[in-house]
Order: sequence, then C-alpha cells, then structure tokens
Amino acid sequence: MTTTAKIAELPRTPAAHDAHDAWDALVQADRVHRRVYTDEDIFAREMNNVFAATWVYLAHESEIAQANDFKLAWIGLREVVVARGEEGAIHVFANRCSHRGATVCREHQGNASGFTCPYHGWRFDNRGQLFGVPGKNAYGPSFKSRGMNLARPAQVQSYKGFIFATLNPEAPPLMAHLGNAARYMDEWIDHNGGPENLRLAGAHRFRLACNWKLIWDNTADGYHVPFSHQSLLVMTNQRHGGGDMAYFADADRSRMSNNALDNGHTVIDQRPDMHRESAWRIQRPQPGREPYQDHVASAFGDRAQRVLDATAGAGMNLNIFPNLALIGNQVQVLQPLAVAATGVCFYATQRKDVDDAVNTMRLRTQEDFPVMGEMDDAANFEECQRGLASTPEDEWVDMSRHYETGKDLPAEDGIIRGPVTTDLSMRNYYAQWKRLMRAEPTLRMEKGNLS
Repeated sequence: MTTTAKIAELPRTPAAHDAHDAWDALVQADRVHRRVYTDEDIFAREMNNVFAATWVYLAHESEIAQANDFKLAWIGLREVVVARGEEGAIHVFANRCSHRGATVCREHQGNASGFTCPYHGWRFDNRGQLFGVPGKNAYGPSFKSRGMNLARPAQVQSYKGFIFATLNPEAPPLMAHLGNAARYMDEWIDHNGGPENLRLAGAHRFRLACNWKLIWDNTADGYHVPFSHQSLLVMTNQRHGGGDMAYFADADRSRMSNNALDNGHTVIDQRPDMHRESAWRIQRPQPGREPYQDHVASAFGDRAQRVLDATAGAGMNLNIFPNLALIGNQVQVLQPLAVAATGVCFYATQRKDVDDAVNTMRLRTQEDFPVMGEMDDAANFEECQRGLASTPEDEWVDMSRHYETGKDLPAEDGIIRGPVTTDLSMRNYYAQWKRLMRAEPTLRMEKGNLS
C-alpha cells in the first residue's frame, strides 16, 4: 500500500515578459530573486521537491543506541519517528495515526516498544505496524484490506552512523547522493574518533524568523567572518593576542578554500590554517584549560598533542544539502518550519574512546562559537528576511563574488575549488536546488506489512 503526494504548482516567473524557464528567471548564474526566500508557493514546493524527493538527514545512530530507543525527526514539514527495534534494526515512520491523523508520539526522545494513539487507543509497535484496535469486531472486510500501518518513507539508509531518508523511490542510492562529499565526511568522522566512537550528546535548539536558505547561504560563507563576528575577533585579539578565526582577517590571502561538491554539497576547508601547527594552541581560553592540558599530558603520553588538537574543531564546515552541516566538532541540522521560520539545532559530540575530562573540554570548546558567534549570524539572517520582505521593488540577492575573477578552478575528484570568500558554494547549491525544483518526482510512503 502506498500514498502519493501532490506536487505544488510551479509559480509564475518574476516578469510576465521573461521568455526563460521560470526557475531560470528566479535563479540566475550570479544572482537569486528575492521570491525564493519569501514566496509561500515556492516554500511549499521545496518541502516536496527538495526535502522529500532527495536524501535528508534524520538522526545519528548514537541517539537511538539501545533497543526500543526513538526520537522525532523531520523530512521538511513531515514529522517522523526514528526508532530502533528490539531486533536492532532502524525503522522510520510517520508520526501520524492511520485512523484519524493524531500524532502517536508526543515526546522528543525516549525508549518504548510501541506507541498508543491517545485519541482512540490504536496501538503500533516500534516498527510502525498496527497490532491493536479497540473494538475491532466493528470493522469489516474493507477495513481489513486497507494498509493501516504507519506510513514509511520509500528509502532509509545510513552512512557511518548518519541516518538519511527520502520519499522518492527513484532517488539514487545514498552514496551516489553524497558523492565526493563522502571523503570529507570520512575525514570529519575520523577527527572525532571514527564511526564506532562518535556519539551525539545534547543539543542547543533555537528558532529563527528567516527562510531556511538564508542560513544555508551562510554555511560556506567565508566572506562575512571579519565583519559579522568583529566583536568576537577583536575581543580575542585584545585579550589573547589573536587565536582561532584570526586567519579570516585577510581571508583571500589565506590557505583556506571554498569547495563545490556533488549534488549541491559544499565545504569550507580551514585546516590549512587552523591545523597548520596546532588547532589547540590557537583556541580561545576555556574554563579549566590548563588543568585539562596537564591531564592529557599525563594520561595520553605521546598521543597528548593529537588528543588536544582533536578537542579543537575539525577545521571544516561540511554541508550536506539540504539540511546537515558538520561544523567544527558539532552537527547542525536545519528544520524548515514556514517560509520565514526555521528551527536550528546544534548537537554537541563526544567520543567513546576518551575519558570524561576530554569530553568535558570538547563540550567547552563546542560551547564557544554557538554562544559567542552564532548569535551574530542569527541576527543577520533575520534582518535579511526583514529586508527582503519589506522592499519587493529591490528584487535581487547577489552571489557574484569571484564569479568573474577566474579563481574558482577545477580540482581533484570533480571538485571546484576557490578562495574561501567566493560565492561558489551558494552558486553550487542553487544549481542543485533548481534541478530539484524543476523535477516532477513521485513521492511515496509505504504502509504494507513488514515481514
């Protein structure tokens, strides 16, 4: 049994006389029309074409480590439950009772072998299979022939602990979607102890009054750092004589790079500067830094410097389009809520192969930027949304930095690489966005019985 979603109608072009395809009119080579951030119809189509029809990140396996663990996640606006069954397998199903549509799970995370709908008491196991209907003798043969299990996405796959899903049965395998970004995921995971040692531990959640793409524009923006985060950089320099992120002061002369990857993925690689000598030594001071450094020297011996540098961030902003960003040692997830509202979640990470002192200092390091830097960005995102909404006559958003300088060049493995301040990353993900928005995908959720 399957269900098929209806795709929103293609919106009109910005100008009636424009002879180009509507999406070409909205997204041009070096600029984007403001409507992609403000138009309700475009947002509705994104929830199908971008979030449901391609692979989106849902959860990390460490969040549902034990049998019967579960957590809520979202495929665009579609709320789903990600659960680990008693047999250890991972299951994903809609948080929507097949009877009258009420949510069956009303806790963000927990442990349960099944879910009972509070409305009429229908019971489902943690695979989403219906097994209990009060007064079932009142239902006849037609009811029994229908698929009444909780609806499951067409495909669910995991890569080294990162769980993804899509409603598109024709979507290519997850590895094809990741493409050459998988190499950077591997390097980020290895920096954090490898897939067997990485675990998510705690979340910093907030809601922003802006379109989700204003946040995504910034995930690989190396241009804004000395301006948006000026107070943080000035404080670091005045109190400590420099430190982390100071290399952005003259970013185009730095060793850092901005990289366009397959399928709209992008990465800013800060490692040539951040990890050139020691990422730990240039970190801003954290509470307990000196005792921690002594502890690591005593506990880890010859490995001490590697442990200290791994405590610092991985030195990359790796963005898996459309909703997963691996920033420093943190996992950032975007959740579109409305055309001008987005949920943002920063997950801290820990390592299973180190002691509590190391994980505590990792947390102190991860508290640094979301507390002192991300709020700078959040204010800018919301003010961008206000400006775009309030002045419709000024139609365009620019993404032309280094578009005509010849500095964005082919590199290894199909990567296009440019200066860290280039808008290459924005142009790259919008090219994928446009391909997806043009498509007419089939979206399916399965409701048949599992074997």
